[in-house]
Order: sequence, then structure tokens, then C-alpha cells
Amino acid sequence: MVKLTMVGRVRDGLPIAQGIRYINEENDDVLGYKKQAEFILKEISRGTLSSSKMAILMHHHCFIYLVENGVCYMTLCDSSYPRKLALHYLQDLQKEVGEFEYALINKLIKPYSLTQFDGIISNIRKQYIDTRTQANLCKLNANRRQADPDMLTCSLSEILERRRKLDMVERSMCNNTNSQGASSSIWGSPCLQEIGLKWTPMVVTFGVVLIILWASFLLFDISLSQHNEFVILYNNRKLFH
Repeated sequence: MVKLTMVGRVRDGLPIAQGIRYINEENDDVLGYKKQAEFILKEISRGTLSSSKMAILMHHHCFIYLVENGVCYMTLCDSSYPRKLALHYLQDLQKEVGEFEYALINKLIKPYSLTQFDGIISNIRKQYIDTRTQANLCKLNANRRQADPDMLTCSLSEILERRRKLDMVERSMCNNTNSQGASSSIWGSPCLQEIGLKWTPMVVTFGVVLIILWASFLLFDISLSQHNEFVILYNNRKLFH
């Protein structure tokens, strides 16, 4: 059966509508499923899930989504629920959303603020609860040669692992950029940084040599002064004797 429904805006990954909560099983994690649906919507928004329709496997459940005109329609159902029927369900939702002005959808700011669509989701869902109704059997039997709709399939764990690797790459690039930025801020510009790195060792070496020479001349001058004083004292003693 259809357990969860979410409608979201692809441009920024904002969830704009959801059906009334209808998961009654004690073992079902409503908030967990909702967060996973929001995560998938964000991945679609980021462009990492570029297919317009996909089935995402997760344990004994399956997320199925459809993207049309910048809006994502997503549902969670049992893995045994016919994908063709789930896709028909999302297409019916898409037709209803098409009655709304897309300018209104683009103006939404808060999550799940298209509350007037929640009742529509619930009404359409009721038509797909029983897969054995005449209407649903007709949908399933249409084009029987194609048992499942033409859509990509992957697991949620694959998407999570891909996101983890992308986050690691982004953090590494960010750290490199910060370190380069800190180095550049010392010199003020990349050009000055290059000049500084090239000439700083030579300037430091020249400065050390100057300090050594200055110290040598200073010691020599002190030594010469002491010698002159000694000569003067010695000559004075000879005169008195």
C-alpha cells in the first residue's frame, strides 16, 4: 500500500505538501521515513539524482518519485506494491498540481505550506489502496508486456554512500581553499605571494650576513679600543719611571 507521500520543489529541495499521516503500524518510523524522503528530495535538488523517475529500494519498502515541471512527486510503498500503479498515483498527483499556479508554488517559503493540497493527496490515495479494484486492474493490465515502468532502480544505501563520499571531497576542497586563502591573506595577493616566496629566503640570508658582519666589526672596534687603552697606560708608566 501507499504509506507516505511528499510533494517538493526541485529548485531548492523544499517540501511543499504531504498527505495526512496514515501509517498505523507500530514498527513504522513515520519521522524516519519523512527524513529519508526529504533527503532524497535534496539529492534531486543537488542534481545527484538526475533521472526524472526512479525507484529507490529500502528494506521492505520502496521510494518512487516522478519529476515534472520542476516539482517532485514522491511516495513510499511496500516493496510488493506494483510500481506501475505507484507511478499512476504520482501522475494523478501531478495532474492535480498542474491546476495550481506554478508562480504560487515558486513563492512558497515555509516547508509543507501548501496545505490545501494535503486533502487532494488523501483523496487520490484512497483510489490506490486496493490494487484489485477494477480501475487499478485496468491500469495494471494496460501494456502488459511492460510489467514495470521504465525507470532506474537503486538502493537508498547507495545514495547515502555516494553522498558521504561527495561530502568528504567537498570538505577536502574547502580545507585546501581555506589554507590557500590564509596564505594569500598574508601577502595580500597571489602575485605578491609568489614574489615573497621567491625572494624571502634570499633577503633573510642577506640579512643574516649583514648581522654577522656588523657583529664582527663591533667586536673588532671594541678589541682595538682596549688595545689602544693598554698602550696608553703602558706608555704613561714608562714616563713616570
